[in-house]
Amino acid sequence: MRIEELLRENIKNLQPYSCARDEFKGEASVYLDANENPYNAPFNRYPDPLQIDVKKRLAKLKNVPVENIFLGNGSDEPIDLLYRAFCEPKEDNVVAIEPTYGMYKVCASVNDVDYRKVLLNSDYDIEAYRLLDACNARTKIIWLCSPNNPTGNNLNVEEVLKTLKWFRGIVVVDEAYIDFSSNKSYSSYLKIFPNLVILQTLSKAWGSAAIRLGMAYASEEIIQVLNKIKYPYNINVLTQKQAISILTKPARTQKWVAGLLAERSRVIEQLKQIQVVKQVYRTDANFVLVKVDDANYIYKDLVGKGIIVRNRHNVTLCNDCLRITIGTPEENGILISELKKY
Repeated sequence: MRIEELLRENIKNLQPYSCARDEFKGEASVYLDANENPYNAPFNRYPDPLQIDVKKRLAKLKNVPVENIFLGNGSDEPIDLLYRAFCEPKEDNVVAIEPTYGMYKVCASVNDVDYRKVLLNSDYDIEAYRLLDACNARTKIIWLCSPNNPTGNNLNVEEVLKTLKWFRGIVVVDEAYIDFSSNKSYSSYLKIFPNLVILQTLSKAWGSAAIRLGMAYASEEIIQVLNKIKYPYNINVLTQKQAISILTKPARTQKWVAGLLAERSRVIEQLKQIQVVKQVYRTDANFVLVKVDDANYIYKDLVGKGIIVRNRHNVTLCNDCLRITIGTPEENGILISELKKY
Protein backbone atom coordinates (compact mmCIF):
# COMPACT_ATOMS: atom_id res chain seq x y z
CA MET A 1 0.00 0.00 0.00
CA ARG A 2 1.20 3.51 -0.85
CA ILE A 3 -0.25 6.27 1.32
CA GLU A 4 0.30 8.75 -1.51
CA GLU A 5 -2.24 6.89 -3.63
CA LEU A 6 -4.93 7.51 -1.00
CA LEU A 7 -4.40 11.28 -0.87
CA ARG A 8 -6.70 13.78 -2.52
CA GLU A 9 -5.09 15.13 -5.66
CA ASN A 10 -5.11 18.75 -4.46
CA ILE A 11 -3.42 17.75 -1.18
CA LYS A 12 -0.81 15.74 -3.06
CA ASN A 13 0.02 18.83 -5.14
CA LEU A 14 -0.34 21.38 -2.33
CA GLN A 15 2.54 23.76 -1.72
CA PRO A 16 2.34 24.25 2.07
CA TYR A 17 2.60 27.60 3.80
CA SER A 18 6.11 28.19 5.10
CA CYS A 19 6.12 30.15 8.34
CA ALA A 20 9.08 32.14 9.62
CA ARG A 21 10.11 29.52 12.16
CA ASP A 22 10.22 26.77 9.51
CA GLU A 23 13.25 28.32 7.82
CA PHE A 24 15.85 27.57 10.52
CA LYS A 25 16.42 25.12 13.35
CA GLY A 26 17.54 25.80 16.91
CA GLU A 27 17.83 29.14 18.71
CA ALA A 28 18.93 32.55 17.42
CA SER A 29 20.02 35.70 19.27
CA VAL A 30 18.16 38.20 17.08
CA TYR A 31 14.66 37.57 15.72
CA LEU A 32 13.66 40.05 13.02
CA ASP A 33 11.86 37.69 10.67
CA ALA A 34 8.22 37.35 11.80
CA ASN A 35 7.03 40.94 12.35
CA GLU A 36 6.65 40.28 16.08
CA ASN A 37 6.61 42.95 18.76
CA PRO A 38 10.08 42.80 20.42
CA TYR A 39 8.54 43.41 23.85
CA ASN A 40 6.51 41.26 26.30
CA ALA A 41 8.64 38.12 26.16
CA PRO A 42 7.94 35.21 25.98
CA PHE A 43 4.42 35.80 24.69
CA ASN A 44 5.53 38.08 21.87
CA ARG A 45 7.10 35.21 19.93
CA TYR A 46 5.31 32.68 17.78
CA PRO A 47 5.44 29.17 19.26
CA ASP A 48 7.38 26.26 17.80
CA PRO A 49 5.18 25.19 14.84
CA LEU A 50 6.19 21.53 15.27
CA GLN A 51 6.21 21.45 19.10
CA ILE A 52 9.49 19.51 19.19
CA ASP A 53 10.07 19.77 22.95
CA VAL A 54 6.61 18.38 23.71
CA LYS A 55 7.08 15.59 21.19
CA LYS A 56 10.43 14.62 22.73
CA ARG A 57 8.70 14.19 26.10
CA LEU A 58 5.95 12.11 24.52
CA ALA A 59 8.44 10.02 22.55
CA LYS A 60 10.12 8.88 25.77
CA LEU A 61 6.84 8.13 27.54
CA LYS A 62 5.06 6.43 24.65
CA ASN A 63 8.04 4.80 22.93
CA VAL A 64 7.03 6.44 19.65
CA PRO A 65 9.65 8.36 17.60
CA VAL A 66 9.24 12.13 17.29
CA GLU A 67 8.78 11.85 13.52
CA ASN A 68 5.73 9.63 14.10
CA ILE A 69 3.91 12.15 16.32
CA PHE A 70 1.46 14.89 15.35
CA LEU A 71 0.01 17.29 17.91
CA GLY A 72 -3.38 18.90 17.44
CA ASN A 73 -5.85 21.20 19.11
CA GLY A 74 -7.51 18.28 20.88
CA SER A 75 -8.00 15.00 19.01
CA ASP A 76 -10.65 16.75 16.94
CA GLU A 77 -8.01 18.54 14.85
CA PRO A 78 -6.31 15.38 13.51
CA ILE A 79 -9.77 13.85 12.96
CA ASP A 80 -10.69 16.79 10.72
CA LEU A 81 -7.29 16.84 9.00
CA LEU A 82 -7.55 13.17 8.09
CA TYR A 83 -10.83 13.90 6.30
CA ARG A 84 -9.27 16.85 4.48
CA ALA A 85 -6.21 14.87 3.47
CA PHE A 86 -7.79 11.64 2.25
CA CYS A 87 -11.50 12.17 1.50
CA GLU A 88 -12.71 13.89 -1.65
CA PRO A 89 -15.97 15.73 -0.81
CA LYS A 90 -19.11 14.25 -2.40
CA GLU A 91 -17.11 11.30 -3.78
CA ASP A 92 -15.35 9.37 -1.00
CA ASN A 93 -16.81 7.73 2.09
CA VAL A 94 -15.74 6.48 5.50
CA VAL A 95 -16.92 3.56 7.64
CA ALA A 96 -17.38 3.81 11.40
CA ILE A 97 -18.70 1.66 14.20
CA GLU A 98 -22.03 2.64 15.78
CA PRO A 99 -22.40 3.79 18.49
CA THR A 100 -19.12 5.67 18.92
CA TYR A 101 -17.62 9.13 19.41
CA GLY A 102 -19.81 11.68 17.65
CA MET A 103 -17.10 13.88 16.10
CA TYR A 104 -16.28 11.32 13.41
CA LYS A 105 -19.76 11.86 11.98
CA VAL A 106 -19.75 15.63 12.53
CA CYS A 107 -16.44 16.01 10.69
CA ALA A 108 -17.76 13.85 7.86
CA SER A 109 -20.71 16.22 7.49
CA VAL A 110 -18.49 19.30 7.64
CA ASN A 111 -16.27 17.87 4.90
CA ASP A 112 -19.22 16.59 2.83
CA VAL A 113 -18.11 12.96 3.05
CA ASP A 114 -20.51 10.01 3.14
CA TYR A 115 -20.50 8.40 6.62
CA ARG A 116 -21.36 4.68 6.74
CA LYS A 117 -22.33 3.12 10.08
CA VAL A 118 -21.74 -0.50 11.06
CA LEU A 119 -23.61 -1.54 14.21
CA LEU A 120 -21.68 -3.18 17.00
CA ASN A 121 -22.82 -6.68 17.90
CA SER A 122 -24.73 -7.63 21.05
CA ASP A 123 -21.48 -7.49 23.05
CA TYR A 124 -20.78 -3.96 21.79
CA ASP A 125 -17.92 -5.39 19.74
CA ILE A 126 -16.79 -5.46 16.11
CA GLU A 127 -16.53 -8.11 13.43
CA ALA A 128 -13.97 -7.24 10.77
CA TYR A 129 -15.86 -8.81 7.87
CA ARG A 130 -18.90 -6.60 8.56
CA LEU A 131 -16.72 -3.47 8.50
CA LEU A 132 -15.19 -4.57 5.20
CA ASP A 133 -18.62 -5.43 3.75
CA ALA A 134 -19.61 -1.77 4.25
CA CYS A 135 -16.60 -0.55 2.24
CA ASN A 136 -16.22 0.01 -1.47
CA ALA A 137 -13.53 1.40 -3.77
CA ARG A 138 -14.23 4.94 -2.49
CA THR A 139 -13.85 4.12 1.22
CA LYS A 140 -10.79 5.94 2.53
CA ILE A 141 -11.00 5.65 6.35
CA ILE A 142 -12.36 3.22 8.93
CA TRP A 143 -12.96 4.79 12.36
CA LEU A 144 -12.54 2.63 15.47
CA CYS A 145 -12.54 3.74 19.11
CA SER A 146 -11.04 1.45 21.75
CA PRO A 147 -11.98 1.68 24.55
CA ASN A 148 -15.13 2.82 22.81
CA ASN A 149 -17.25 5.81 23.74
CA PRO A 150 -20.04 5.58 24.96
CA THR A 151 -19.93 1.81 25.53
CA GLY A 152 -16.64 1.84 27.46
CA ASN A 153 -15.30 -1.53 26.30
CA ASN A 154 -12.13 -2.48 24.45
CA LEU A 155 -12.72 -3.71 20.93
CA ASN A 156 -11.61 -7.24 20.09
CA VAL A 157 -7.89 -7.02 19.28
CA GLU A 158 -7.93 -9.82 16.70
CA GLU A 159 -10.79 -8.18 14.80
CA VAL A 160 -8.98 -4.83 14.82
CA LEU A 161 -5.84 -6.48 13.44
CA LYS A 162 -7.86 -8.26 10.75
CA THR A 163 -9.27 -4.88 9.73
CA LEU A 164 -5.77 -3.42 9.50
CA LYS A 165 -4.57 -6.35 7.38
CA TRP A 166 -7.50 -6.46 4.99
CA PHE A 167 -8.43 -2.81 4.45
CA ARG A 168 -6.53 -0.88 1.78
CA GLY A 169 -7.13 2.51 3.36
CA ILE A 170 -6.54 4.38 6.62
CA VAL A 171 -7.61 2.70 9.88
CA VAL A 172 -7.91 5.05 12.84
CA VAL A 173 -7.90 3.64 16.38
CA ASP A 174 -8.95 6.31 18.86
CA GLU A 175 -7.33 5.55 22.22
CA ALA A 176 -8.57 8.51 24.25
CA TYR A 177 -9.21 6.19 27.23
CA ILE A 178 -6.27 3.79 26.80
CA ASP A 179 -4.66 4.76 30.12
CA PHE A 180 -7.63 3.23 31.98
CA SER A 181 -7.55 0.01 29.96
CA SER A 182 -5.94 -3.33 30.71
CA ASN A 183 -5.09 -3.59 27.00
CA LYS A 184 -1.88 -2.16 25.57
CA SER A 185 -1.85 0.61 23.00
CA TYR A 186 -1.79 -0.32 19.30
CA SER A 187 1.31 1.88 18.97
CA SER A 188 3.50 -1.24 18.82
CA TYR A 189 1.86 -2.02 15.45
CA LEU A 190 2.86 1.27 13.80
CA LYS A 191 5.91 -0.32 12.16
CA ILE A 192 3.81 -3.19 10.83
CA PHE A 193 0.82 -1.27 9.43
CA PRO A 194 1.60 1.92 7.45
CA ASN A 195 -2.16 2.62 7.27
CA LEU A 196 -2.61 2.78 11.07
CA VAL A 197 -3.34 6.07 12.84
CA ILE A 198 -3.65 6.14 16.64
CA LEU A 199 -5.30 9.02 18.49
CA GLN A 200 -4.60 9.84 22.13
CA THR A 201 -5.15 12.85 24.35
CA LEU A 202 -4.06 14.67 27.50
CA SER A 203 -7.72 15.38 28.34
CA LYS A 204 -8.57 12.19 30.24
CA ALA A 205 -5.98 10.38 32.37
CA TRP A 206 -3.62 13.35 32.35
CA GLY A 207 -6.33 15.65 33.75
CA SER A 208 -5.75 18.38 31.18
CA ALA A 209 -8.89 18.80 29.09
CA ALA A 210 -8.59 22.58 29.41
CA ILE A 211 -5.32 22.86 27.45
CA ARG A 212 -6.77 21.04 24.38
CA LEU A 213 -3.88 18.84 23.29
CA GLY A 214 -4.43 15.71 21.26
CA MET A 215 -1.89 13.37 19.72
CA ALA A 216 -1.84 11.34 16.52
CA TYR A 217 0.72 8.56 16.04
CA ALA A 218 1.25 7.26 12.52
CA SER A 219 3.80 6.50 9.83
CA GLU A 220 6.19 9.32 9.05
CA GLU A 221 4.50 9.72 5.65
CA ILE A 222 1.06 10.32 7.20
CA ILE A 223 2.52 12.67 9.84
CA GLN A 224 4.18 14.71 7.07
CA VAL A 225 0.81 15.05 5.34
CA LEU A 226 -0.87 16.29 8.55
CA ASN A 227 1.95 18.79 9.14
CA LYS A 228 1.63 19.94 5.54
CA ILE A 229 -2.05 20.90 5.84
CA LYS A 230 -2.35 22.03 9.48
CA TYR A 231 -2.44 25.72 10.37
CA PRO A 232 1.11 27.01 10.96
CA TYR A 233 0.97 27.65 14.72
CA ASN A 234 -1.84 25.31 15.78
CA ILE A 235 -0.56 24.71 19.35
CA ASN A 236 -0.03 27.89 21.37
CA VAL A 237 2.93 28.47 23.67
CA LEU A 238 0.84 28.24 26.85
CA THR A 239 -0.43 24.80 25.90
CA GLN A 240 3.07 23.64 24.97
CA LYS A 241 4.55 24.81 28.28
CA GLN A 242 1.76 23.25 30.31
CA ALA A 243 2.02 20.00 28.36
CA ILE A 244 5.74 19.75 29.11
CA SER A 245 5.03 20.40 32.79
CA ILE A 246 2.37 17.68 32.87
CA LEU A 247 4.47 15.14 31.00
CA THR A 248 7.33 15.50 33.50
CA LYS A 249 5.04 14.03 36.18
CA PRO A 250 3.94 10.62 34.87
CA ALA A 251 3.95 9.14 38.39
CA ARG A 252 1.23 11.57 39.42
CA THR A 253 -0.90 10.54 36.45
CA GLN A 254 -0.38 6.86 37.27
CA LYS A 255 -1.54 7.57 40.83
CA TRP A 256 -4.69 9.30 39.53
CA VAL A 257 -5.41 6.39 37.20
CA ALA A 258 -4.94 3.79 39.93
CA GLY A 259 -7.28 5.72 42.21
CA LEU A 260 -9.92 6.08 39.49
CA LEU A 261 -9.77 2.39 38.63
CA ALA A 262 -10.28 1.44 42.27
CA GLU A 263 -13.14 3.91 42.51
CA ARG A 264 -14.61 2.54 39.27
CA SER A 265 -14.80 -0.93 40.77
CA ARG A 266 -16.46 0.41 43.91
CA VAL A 267 -19.02 2.44 41.95
CA ILE A 268 -19.88 -0.50 39.69
CA GLU A 269 -20.56 -2.76 42.66
CA GLN A 270 -22.80 -0.14 44.24
CA LEU A 271 -24.67 0.49 40.98
CA LYS A 272 -25.46 -3.22 40.69
CA GLN A 273 -27.33 -3.06 44.01
CA ILE A 274 -29.64 -0.19 42.97
CA GLN A 275 -33.22 -1.07 42.02
CA VAL A 276 -33.57 1.22 38.99
CA VAL A 277 -30.28 -0.02 37.50
CA LYS A 278 -31.01 -2.86 35.07
CA GLN A 279 -27.53 -3.46 33.68
CA VAL A 280 -23.99 -2.19 34.17
CA TYR A 281 -21.90 -2.78 31.05
CA ARG A 282 -18.27 -3.84 31.21
CA THR A 283 -15.90 -0.91 30.89
CA ASP A 284 -12.21 -0.27 30.23
CA ALA A 285 -12.53 3.51 30.51
CA ASN A 286 -13.03 6.13 33.23
CA PHE A 287 -16.79 5.93 32.78
CA VAL A 288 -19.50 3.30 32.87
CA LEU A 289 -22.58 2.82 30.71
CA VAL A 290 -25.62 1.96 32.81
CA LYS A 291 -29.09 0.83 31.69
CA VAL A 292 -31.85 2.17 33.94
CA ASP A 293 -35.65 2.10 34.15
CA ASP A 294 -36.28 5.50 32.58
CA ALA A 295 -33.14 7.33 31.47
CA ASN A 296 -34.93 10.51 30.37
CA TYR A 297 -36.75 10.93 33.68
CA ILE A 298 -33.73 10.11 35.86
CA TYR A 299 -31.43 12.35 33.81
CA LYS A 300 -33.76 15.36 34.08
CA ASP A 301 -34.32 14.77 37.77
CA LEU A 302 -30.59 14.56 38.45
CA VAL A 303 -30.00 17.77 36.50
CA GLY A 304 -32.56 19.48 38.70
CA LYS A 305 -30.48 18.42 41.71
CA GLY A 306 -27.26 19.73 40.16
CA ILE A 307 -25.91 16.29 39.25
CA ILE A 308 -24.85 16.00 35.62
CA VAL A 309 -24.39 12.66 33.86
CA ARG A 310 -24.73 11.96 30.12
CA ASN A 311 -28.07 10.80 28.75
CA ARG A 312 -27.38 8.29 25.95
CA HIS A 313 -31.01 7.15 25.55
CA ASN A 314 -31.26 8.42 21.98
CA VAL A 315 -27.96 6.85 20.89
CA THR A 316 -28.17 3.66 18.79
CA LEU A 317 -28.09 0.47 20.93
CA CYS A 318 -28.08 2.56 24.13
CA ASN A 319 -31.80 2.69 24.90
CA ASP A 320 -32.44 3.91 28.48
CA CYS A 321 -28.72 4.24 29.16
CA LEU A 322 -26.84 6.83 31.17
CA ARG A 323 -23.09 7.31 30.82
CA ILE A 324 -21.54 8.04 34.20
CA THR A 325 -18.01 9.42 34.56
CA ILE A 326 -16.03 8.22 37.58
CA GLY A 327 -15.47 11.29 39.75
CA THR A 328 -14.13 11.78 43.25
CA PRO A 329 -15.42 9.46 46.00
CA GLU A 330 -17.50 12.37 47.29
CA GLU A 331 -19.07 13.08 43.87
CA ASN A 332 -19.74 9.41 43.26
CA GLY A 333 -21.30 9.07 46.69
CA ILE A 334 -23.75 11.88 45.99
CA LEU A 335 -24.83 10.25 42.73
CA ILE A 336 -25.23 6.78 44.27
CA SER A 337 -27.26 8.23 47.14
CA GLU A 338 -29.67 9.93 44.72
CA LEU A 339 -30.04 6.86 42.50
CA LYS A 340 -31.04 4.79 45.53
CA LYS A 341 -34.07 7.05 46.01
CA TYR A 342 -35.80 6.09 42.74
